[in-house]
Amino acid sequence: MKTITSLFSEERNQLQTDIDNTTSIEEIVKLVQNRLDNLERIYIQKLNLAQVRLASFFLDTLRQSIATLAAANYSQVAPTEQRQITNPTKFFSSRLILKLLKGLIYIGILGSLFSLTKTTPGAWMAILLTSVLLGVEVVLQLDLNNQQNSMSLELLQLPQPILRVDSKVFLDHLGDALNTIDLAVARVEEWNKHEGDLAIEELPELLNFLQRLMGASKLDKPQMAHELAKLLPQILMSQGINAQIYRPNDPHSDRGYFDFEPSIDPDTKDHVTLTPALLKGDRLIRRGRVIEPVYSSARE
Repeated sequence: MKTITSLFSEERNQLQTDIDNTTSIEEIVKLVQNRLDNLERIYIQKLNLAQVRLASFFLDTLRQSIATLAAANYSQVAPTEQRQITNPTKFFSSRLILKLLKGLIYIGILGSLFSLTKTTPGAWMAILLTSVLLGVEVVLQLDLNNQQNSMSLELLQLPQPILRVDSKVFLDHLGDALNTIDLAVARVEEWNKHEGDLAIEELPELLNFLQRLMGASKLDKPQMAHELAKLLPQILMSQGINAQIYRPNDPHSDRGYFDFEPSIDPDTKDHVTLTPALLKGDRLIRRGRVIEPVYSSARE
């Protein structure tokens, strides 16, 4: 019988490729859960009822834990960017006032120098130097504005975060979880084998019953033996075993639990259970034996 770990290993490479090609966390969750459903259908085919229940419980828990991946989301970095972009605008009005004051100062200086040109010819040199200084100031302001605009564009075009799943790490942990399921299922199988190999000295209730039955036989008291036999269902129930009598009209009385023999008496009309079927939970331990009427066997 293949373990679920070996079944997972056969499909791991394809699953890893599918995860790497998927960008949505929700799609990854659905992809992995669907793959677990397929593995479960194949895996439980060779398990007994107790193992199926245990494996299904663990796999349901695993599917629910994988669904928590969908809670992951992108972190918000917009407020920091907005502060970096909008903070310069707070001082726009004060900068505008300073620029106006600078402009008025330059105009006043130039006006004063032009008035001096009538009396002082050297004033033209001062006018020329002041004009150059004014041009340099304008160039510096334009360059500063260009730098601020480029910085704003860079802040606005920051790369968006991408949420990714490391497929290798994720599948490594998934494989460990599936291996745990294999170990738990194997322990259930070993425990069932151990229960089947129990020695009679490890069943004190049965030993006590056999002792009392042997005593009744030695004393030659059939009534006492009959009363002791009534304790058998209680002893079996203490071990989780149920004795089932065949009832043809009872839907819960499964015909598959019994071996049938035709009655040698053609007038017999009732089914007679010679030995009841023994069941532990839904598992058949011993088949029962039933004598059935001749007409019933002929009709079947």
